[in-house]
Amino acid sequence: MTLKNYLIFMGSTTALLWGLFFFVINLINPDTTNWLGFVIFYLALFLALSGTTALVGFFIRFKIMKNDLAVRAVKTAFRQSFLFSFLVSAILFLLSQKLFSWFNLILLVVIISIIEFLLISSNKK
Repeated sequence: MTLKNYLIFMGSTTALLWGLFFFVINLINPDTTNWLGFVIFYLALFLALSGTTALVGFFIRFKIMKNDLAVRAVKTAFRQSFLFSFLVSAILFLLSQKLFSWFNLILLVVIISIIEFLLISSNKK
């Protein structure tokens, strides 16, 4: 897949996922929905945010690191977008369950940092 095709695919898929997310927001009532409604909400948010941050991260890396290969920038942006989207979704879930605290936030950031470190170290082998 060429870089142009990847960007077109990611851009259109991300736009579609944001449309799905706003559709879910308008359709699902959080007071009356069951667990499936919440799963759909958080999944739509996670995927839409992942696509957006992957594209933004790629463009920032592509502009800053002009000598680096585009494939590396895509891989890094994609990996970090999933971790960032998980962090945001987890924080929102904890807030909705009234379980959010600074300790939980620090714990989440440490766990995600360890995962990122492990992924970086496994890619260098």
